[in-house]
Amino acid sequence: MRIHDGANPEAGAGAGGGDEEMVEASELRHRHRGESKEEEEEGEETGGETTASIERAFEGKRVPGWREQLTFRAFAVSLVLSVLFNVIVMKLSLTTGIIPSLNVAAGLLGYFFLQTWTKALEWVGLLKLPFTRQENTVIQTCVVAASDIAFSGGFGTYLFAMSETIAKQASEANDPQNIKNPKLGWMIGFLFTVSFLGLFALVPLRKIMIVDYKLIYPSGTATAFLINGFHTPLGDKLAKKQVKTLGKFFLFSFLWGFFQWFYTAGDDCGFQAFPTLGLKAYQNKFYFDFSAIYVGVGMICPYIVNISLLLGAILSWGIMWPLIGNQKGNWYSADLPPTSMRGLKGYQVFIMISVILGDGIYNFLKVLIRTVSSLTSVLRSKKSTAMIPVSEDDHPTTISLDEERRLEFFYKDQIPKSFSLVGYVAVAAVSIATVPHIFPQLKWYYILVVYVFAPVLAFCNAYGMGLTDWSLASTYGKLAIFTIGAWAGASDGGVLAGLAACGVMMNIASTAADLMQDFKTGYLTLASPRSMFVSQVIGTAMGCVTAPCVFWLFYKAFRDIGSSGSEYPAPYAIVFRNMAILGVDGFSSLPKHCLTLCYVFFAAAILINLVRDLVPKKAARFLPIPMAMAIPFYNGPYFAIDMALGSLALFVWEAVNKAEADASAPAVAAGLICGDGLWTLPQSVLALAKVKPPICMKFLSRTTNAKVDAFIATSS
Repeated sequence: MRIHDGANPEAGAGAGGGDEEMVEASELRHRHRGESKEEEEEGEETGGETTASIERAFEGKRVPGWREQLTFRAFAVSLVLSVLFNVIVMKLSLTTGIIPSLNVAAGLLGYFFLQTWTKALEWVGLLKLPFTRQENTVIQTCVVAASDIAFSGGFGTYLFAMSETIAKQASEANDPQNIKNPKLGWMIGFLFTVSFLGLFALVPLRKIMIVDYKLIYPSGTATAFLINGFHTPLGDKLAKKQVKTLGKFFLFSFLWGFFQWFYTAGDDCGFQAFPTLGLKAYQNKFYFDFSAIYVGVGMICPYIVNISLLLGAILSWGIMWPLIGNQKGNWYSADLPPTSMRGLKGYQVFIMISVILGDGIYNFLKVLIRTVSSLTSVLRSKKSTAMIPVSEDDHPTTISLDEERRLEFFYKDQIPKSFSLVGYVAVAAVSIATVPHIFPQLKWYYILVVYVFAPVLAFCNAYGMGLTDWSLASTYGKLAIFTIGAWAGASDGGVLAGLAACGVMMNIASTAADLMQDFKTGYLTLASPRSMFVSQVIGTAMGCVTAPCVFWLFYKAFRDIGSSGSEYPAPYAIVFRNMAILGVDGFSSLPKHCLTLCYVFFAAAILINLVRDLVPKKAARFLPIPMAMAIPFYNGPYFAIDMALGSLALFVWEAVNKAEADASAPAVAAGLICGDGLWTLPQSVLALAKVKPPICMKFLSRTTNAKVDAFIATSS
């Protein structure tokens, strides 16, 4: 999962139930070999070869070469799925900023589409190549790489923060030199120049990350186990059941979105405006908006994330904002427009930023300390330099059949280090020469400095993701906002320079970590590192075109995109722009006591994280996550209620039938997310064609309804 503040709050959270899937895959393998769980554990204790072997199930099956893994049909399916996933990620980016990991959904849908393709060809006798797990992994890698551009491309954050729409809401630094409105041409050009550098940054370190450190990369590992399970003979039954479940909920979610559309003919119309908790609660954004996509997201996210979101919503919209609103005319002027950052919105945005920064800086320092400590430990140790991994007690271990096969294919297709170095320098040179033409405020030497430090930060991000599944790409981007923005200065377009530098840094950190995670998936499915790299490159190229085009569709179809209170408010765009303003302007423009409250919440975020790390794990898992708590501060509680209901549904399902929930919940969540996400595409087309819904369904109080009836009676 990604949040636009940049962290996944819990290990394995983004895997969509990764731990359960791994247990399911493990038990499938036990049954396939005719072993009981007790026999498996006994084998592990005696150090024998009786441990469950994934590769034993594939004995006798030829592993295709890396070129054979890169098929036309795989990339055709990837292109279709990349458009779908870009729509999903774009919708989430422009609404809540919470983006679940789509690795599992990509692997699942990739299997469904290509399995259907190959079965059809087999039925007519035209099938030439069987569908392999390596090809499935290529599809997953390509789709995730493409959809990642919708996140790291900044369409809901730094890139849209440059626009005039967001600049007007910030009410400062909105002069022409600090504004750049979205245009399809320059967005595609910018992404092509900055999105590929991260792919070359860490390729030489793949052995260190995957083999030496044995980093788990929870999302990548869970996806690999899912793909392996799909392609074993016994896994077919589970795969068919999951695909059928996904299809049913996909269709339901799509049709539900279509049904709701008929009732949205005006502002505040439709089921999304249903005051489920009462009209007073609705005014403070406490309501269930019947969104299938957020219910699905809630089923993927860990319980503590959804609880933290709900707590943050209650704290902010239930307590803090009403109390601060009562100080209108005292703490801030009563004549300010609702969008002014010098009024209530200023408290909402900057207190949110302070929590995000506190949590982000704490986790950045924690990962950095762990990285340095681990590196120091490795350098001081006297471990063997042999290619075979060693155990923690420095005694060589007898590697299993699985490990032997994985190492064989992992080392088989090497990617030369010289290729990575030359590629990094070449792409950096092109970027340094090109980006200043797109953003004249971002001088070439600013970009050079970013690229000098980028590999170190990319390594920290990839290492942290391997340990915990957290991605701190947005945090590294914020560092670039403050450093480059302050360096450029307010008079020389520092706001725009800081935002553009954020994009450069964020793309490197994000793509480098994603590639390393895909190397892990490929390692566990015997997919060649070369095919992983090539599919990542092709997927990134797809994303550099499809993501801006999808954003452009949203931008043209929904004219109020980015406006507060609209269907797509892009809440993090104003957050990123205000960060850039702070970087060059200081804190003098904030309303009364706002800075004091920011200090308090910044310290509170660090303190909560510190307590979470110090107390026992059993207690820590009940403590809220500051990053998640901060998200509703600006957006409102409605999506947190949707996600909490998804989490509640999963909890009840697990209580009734845990085995079925573990096996089918990821498919249900993926179906809800993908169906609602796909409906956005025809909805956008209808909006572009100026086809409007026929009905407006509104909800009025009894008093207001009486006035409306009286008005209609007198006017008729």
